[in-house]
Amino acid sequence: MAKTSTRPEMPVQEPEVRAHNFDEVALGLDLETAVAEAERCFNCRNKPCVGSCPVNIDIPGFIMRLKERDLQGAYDVISQSSNLPAVCGRVCPQETQCEGVCTRGFREKPIAIGYLERFVADWHNEQEIEVNKPESNGIKVAIVGSGPSGLTCAGDLAKKGYDVTIFEALHKVGGVLVYGIPEFRLPKKIVEKEVENLKKLGVTINTNVVIGRSESIDDLFEQGYDAVFVGSGAGLPMFMKIPGENLNGVLSANEFLTRINLMKAYEFTSETPIVHGKHVVVVGGGNVAMDACRSAMRLGAEKVTVVYRRSEEELPARHEEYLHAREEGIKFHFLTNPVEVLGDDDFKVKGIKCVKMELGEADESGRRRPVVIEGSEYEMECDVVIMSLGTTPNPLIKDTTPDIEVNKRGGIIVDEGGKTTKDAVYAGGDAVTGAATVIKAMGAGKLAASSIDEYFSNK
Repeated sequence: MAKTSTRPEMPVQEPEVRAHNFDEVALGLDLETAVAEAERCFNCRNKPCVGSCPVNIDIPGFIMRLKERDLQGAYDVISQSSNLPAVCGRVCPQETQCEGVCTRGFREKPIAIGYLERFVADWHNEQEIEVNKPESNGIKVAIVGSGPSGLTCAGDLAKKGYDVTIFEALHKVGGVLVYGIPEFRLPKKIVEKEVENLKKLGVTINTNVVIGRSESIDDLFEQGYDAVFVGSGAGLPMFMKIPGENLNGVLSANEFLTRINLMKAYEFTSETPIVHGKHVVVVGGGNVAMDACRSAMRLGAEKVTVVYRRSEEELPARHEEYLHAREEGIKFHFLTNPVEVLGDDDFKVKGIKCVKMELGEADESGRRRPVVIEGSEYEMECDVVIMSLGTTPNPLIKDTTPDIEVNKRGGIIVDEGGKTTKDAVYAGGDAVTGAATVIKAMGAGKLAASSIDEYFSNK
């Protein structure tokens, strides 16, 4: 039986320090701590953690190698299933997936799987290890978008010998990993290193190419590509459609975070314009809302308040991110919903009008529906309002490829293998589901890669 020990706490910057910088909050484990945690693993025969992982990493397999201090062996096990281990070790919601079903967790705290994955991946990225480029099979596949689903699909196909080219609309590779997630949660050098690993496999990356504008899906086939995977994400922000949303000082979390993360607005030398509010209100309760409120604090806001229409227990953000936000001084108003943004004579935000809510019957999501408490209106002073209500897929692909069908929310319709209604075109990630997690997008990219490989194998 594995040695008994206590699950380690992740070393972090102190709240009063990190709230004023964009350096990574979590500092990572050392070797001895990682090995000690690996020794807690039971190496279960039924491996529930593997079945709960969207990309099916052999979690006990890599942990057993870590336990033996075989770090390269541990990385080799992870990389058989995941092309972005250093990313997943940081942003994957392990608490609701692999760690949520960990056998050890029924008696005490579950194995810190995410911490261990991050440790192994970071160790590997610090080494200079050659990668053997697979022999080409002569089949060309185009990947639209370089987010987690596109990078995963590209990596899996490249390992099988496919000639893969990624087309990215922005000037940086990584999709939501570079424009959406802040530096203090996911340093961009980590994403760059993971991308370099894919390039070593032979993946070609073309930036500043907007498929649907620069060229179409049909153009890609005419250029000689045999199949296309669409992983264009969901970058179209949603708003509440309440009075005052057109005032100066109201913006989407998508725009706010893109200016900060992709365009480096947090750097003193940056020329990227960004709002610097004294009192910022963030509307929403997901991970993006946590990223937005914590970024606003780091930009110098005196007070940051999160307004969420459901209760604390139903907050969809990762618990760790919520706790970090509270520690950094973020205020939370639960069971509260905005009904109007208030402006001054210069059409600038001066406040927000809210109503209190109570939970009623369950809605289609299974959560209790928020219901307005009559007569509960109140006003809150602020000068910036950031809407973090989710995003929907960009309509470019739909509008320029009429034989690809989408649902009423704009998501591309795919079958169980990720195939769209157009022959040899596959899709996955947020372009299909709408905004979701990084690891779910990776799972979709992995599924599509397998389907593409099966398609050509049968052909």
